[in-house]
Amino acid sequence: MSQPDDAAAGFGTDGPETWHHVHPVSPFVRGWVAVLAVLFIFGRNGMEDLFRGLANGGDYAPNTAPVWVILSIVGAAVVVFGISFYLSWRFTRYQVTDEYVHINSGVVFRQQRKARIERVQAIDVVQPLLARVFGLAELKFDVADGGKSAMKLAFLKLDEARRLRSAILARAAGLPADPQGPAVVVEAPEQVVLALTPGRVVGSVLLSGITVMALVLSAGVALLVVRTGSVAVLAAFIPMVLGVVAAYWQRFTTDFNFRVAVSPDGVRLHYGMLETRSQTIPPGRVQAVGLSQGPVWRMLGWYKIHVNVAGYGADAREGGTRTVVLPVGTQAEAMVVLGLLFPDPGVDNPHEVFAAGLNGTGDAQGFIHSPPAARWIDPLAWRRTAYRATATALLCRHGILYRRLQVVPHERTQSLSLYQGPIMRALGLVDFELHSTAGPVRPVVHHMDLAAAHQLFDEQAARAAVARRIHRSERWMEAAPAPLVELVETASSAPAASAAPVAELVETKVPGSETKDAGSAP
Repeated sequence: MSQPDDAAAGFGTDGPETWHHVHPVSPFVRGWVAVLAVLFIFGRNGMEDLFRGLANGGDYAPNTAPVWVILSIVGAAVVVFGISFYLSWRFTRYQVTDEYVHINSGVVFRQQRKARIERVQAIDVVQPLLARVFGLAELKFDVADGGKSAMKLAFLKLDEARRLRSAILARAAGLPADPQGPAVVVEAPEQVVLALTPGRVVGSVLLSGITVMALVLSAGVALLVVRTGSVAVLAAFIPMVLGVVAAYWQRFTTDFNFRVAVSPDGVRLHYGMLETRSQTIPPGRVQAVGLSQGPVWRMLGWYKIHVNVAGYGADAREGGTRTVVLPVGTQAEAMVVLGLLFPDPGVDNPHEVFAAGLNGTGDAQGFIHSPPAARWIDPLAWRRTAYRATATALLCRHGILYRRLQVVPHERTQSLSLYQGPIMRALGLVDFELHSTAGPVRPVVHHMDLAAAHQLFDEQAARAAVARRIHRSERWMEAAPAPLVELVETASSAPAASAAPVAELVETKVPGSETKDAGSAP
């Protein structure tokens, strides 16, 4: 038996028979486009005949259905949609317990989903334009190993969505419920540390790859007009022009009013013009961070930051917006965001080390770059390609035209592999890759010396194994064990394990194969 629809979802108080419904207008907010499409298709001709007849003094055009028939069809469609919307609302319900979030939905095809609260990786409060009109929001959260689709509750009252987000995050953090008021959960306060101005957003959009594509398209159109001597060919490029304009608009409206805040719940991102999104990434959920800088942005000192978070996947369906934690920022702003994602960089001079990772070359700040033999296949970037291991993370640096720095916490190392093609084999080089969760960041160190790669492989496997064992609980408010830095440094100074098998992986490759996976780190 479910509680009344307006009952507040308790924090760890829902029993097996306690369920809650989404807002009654949720089906309409989700399906209003379909309603308008049906009304347009069936009602356009009827309305045209109606107005034509009124203009002619009540005489309708022959061979057309009477007005009452048209209105009956439209009315029947409204009734059908109304019933389907009601059933959709009636069969969509959710439940929050101490350990799980349950969501049941579907009328003909029923779907039941359950997620462990402690495995929640990120939570978003999303408000599409129409939902904002009704004061509603969608609660969307990703769970580790949750597959390609996130769990959604659409739609709730905005205050209820925020309160439910706070309840789930508090439970995921390991905070016990207040026995005097278990259903009362106060949203954790936040402090905005970075906000992008509209001018910065416009500049980043105009100096993005969209403009490069637009310039190439314009040059091709101009050349075609000159070759053919006819401007009529411009009509064929109208869809492409509209696509470029739409890309500009989407980038601007997505990054508009972008703010980065910090709270006990983790890093919070707020952005969007028409559709607003409040995104929360709890502590320790970031699997890898990637900082990048293109050649045009280098003149302005701008950087972009992506993250890999379990559950986000490639984020292809949403254009990769959820994996962006800083769409455009200066080096100082990038350092601030990086500090929020990695509070413990594992070095005493993090600004100098990460600056060398972003802009340095050679062995500055302890980076180990590619050997001279790499000049034969990477003549421009061989001194840029480098790595450095801190007490808490591995830093991978590469790229000349497009500079990239990737940071992977030791405990988030999924597995390691070495790759060696025929040319690299002749030069004694190898690529070293860390496997992370699906996402835009692909940590790799190109063109390493073979012996150095073997050593890094063994050391990183040992660091990852130790870091996984001593990594604090997924519930980040619980007491942490001994300091990570000291234990990882101790493990790093110990003799590397499994050195001989690692050396054999590259040199005893399967014939015809150019890659060999070393398997997951313990």
